[in-house]
Amino acid sequence: QVQLRESGGGLVQAGGSLRVSCAASGRTFSPYGMGWFRQDAPKERKFVASIRLHGGTTYYADSVKGRFTISRDNAKNTLYLQMNSLKPEDTGLYYCATEPSRDYWGQGTQVIVSS
Repeated sequence: QVQLRESGGGLVQAGGSLRVSCAASGRTFSPYGMGWFRQDAPKERKFVASIRLHGGTTYYADSVKGRFTISRDNAKNTLYLQMNSLKPEDTGLYYCATEPSRDYWGQGTQVIVSS
């Protein structure tokens, strides 16, 4: 079993940057693809970005392409999401999860982008 814990959320002005992290414990997460999702309560969680097993291939939602970068450090069992040029519509609770099964989720970290 994998435990995931997100961190790094906060309040930032529009146009600013933030990096959120997802630390895995319990088992190494290197055998898994990983993804980031955003939830704007009470709406469903939406896909933001994902990275393949060996970190070579990444995928992004159209709304974040060119602004967000997903990466992973398998040695540190940590997943990252660098968010630049943030917009108010990026506000939400950011979750990491294993991909594509999405069997394991973290508890989320809140990102608020003020206009």
